Amino acid sequence: MSPIRRAVRWLLLACALAATGVRAADAPPAGGLASASATTQEDETHQVLVLLRMAPPHFRADGNYAGSYTDGMARGARRRVAQQLASENGLRLVSDWPMPVLGLDCYVMAVPASDTPEQMAERLSHDRRVEWAQTLQVYRAQEAAAPDPLYGAQPTARAWRLAELHEIATGRAVRVALVDSGADAAHPDLAGQVAVRADFVGPERDAPPPELHGTAVAGLVAAREGNGQGIVGVAPQARLMALRACRQESETLTRCSSLSLAKALYYALNNDANVINMSLSGPEDRLLGRLLDAALARGITIVAAWDGALPAGGFPASHPGVVAVAGVEGPVSSAAALRAPARDLPTTGLGGSWRFVSGSSYAAAQVSGLFALLHELDPGGGNAAVVRASDGSIDTCASLLRARREPCACACAQVRADVPVARR
Repeated sequence: MSPIRRAVRWLLLACALAATGVRAADAPPAGGLASASATTQEDETHQVLVLLRMAPPHFRADGNYAGSYTDGMARGARRRVAQQLASENGLRLVSDWPMPVLGLDCYVMAVPASDTPEQMAERLSHDRRVEWAQTLQVYRAQEAAAPDPLYGAQPTARAWRLAELHEIATGRAVRVALVDSGADAAHPDLAGQVAVRADFVGPERDAPPPELHGTAVAGLVAAREGNGQGIVGVAPQARLMALRACRQESETLTRCSSLSLAKALYYALNNDANVINMSLSGPEDRLLGRLLDAALARGITIVAAWDGALPAGGFPASHPGVVAVAGVEGPVSSAAALRAPARDLPTTGLGGSWRFVSGSSYAAAQVSGLFALLHELDPGGGNAAVVRASDGSIDTCASLLRARREPCACACAQVRADVPVARR
């Protein structure tokens, strides 16, 4: 990577992290940029995001690659506009976040108790100085309580024939971004699997805290193979980017916001993720949609959990180009959703333990691992497709052989021209 490109990336990361008072565990210092204290969950529910259009960015790296914008005066002018908007509408300017990839500056503003965030966002959206304004929306991981956890086998190992798949691909060097709660990088089945950790939720810390949902998702994607304990991930040689965008509130509730998800997506987008896993769902969101489109335009595969309680499976599963995943065990109204095992899955737990989990979150995690295998075989992504079997389930072996442009040869169903293919 060139020094200028590296400088651009670190500047964007430093600005984004400064806006929330968080930092990546592996990132360099933010160069003295001011940071706001992390907002609480209660604060988030009474805030709005105000997007202002920035001029085309012109970046200049200095001698130590810290870098600076040559449109500093324009940025200062936009911040003054944001301060004016806050003053005129009785808001408090909390933080700001430049997003050159989208050509926008994002300002987080606290709404007074006398107004609702929805009313304030609507009012601000009609101001000619504002590109758009929106509330911070809430997203939840898709998880169901597991029954008595007394099962000793991985359903995916049998249904997907992992041993045969790993003779073809293991996800070597493929970067999978987990936009989730914190993952336990010290777990014996995850040791050495997590390449990057970043926290977009909590206060500044050396490393994000380990949490149940993120740790379980990480294990299903990339738990170590051949270490004599635990489980085997679908892509055991993938490199995980554990991006904490959600907080674990209870054993069965994991909560995220528009802003934390946007920051994690932006990080993945600018740090060469090949696959992004979003085991969560919620309402449609304009900012997140723009970031998803930018990621898809770069050839990044995005996998999301299907939520049967929300229209069209919820967002981001319903977003065009996103791979929606539901469990094979239950009915799904959309034929477009991929189906994967989602019940009684053994996976990594906190404190070096293993636990059983159920839910479309975990079906999505396994499909993200499968796409990591496909990306290893076809780095350009042109053949990164999933082949469905006649019963609607995924024919994993045929999918890998298609990516490798070979005829079917490992006891999988014959690939025909009329077999439906689910693409990125």
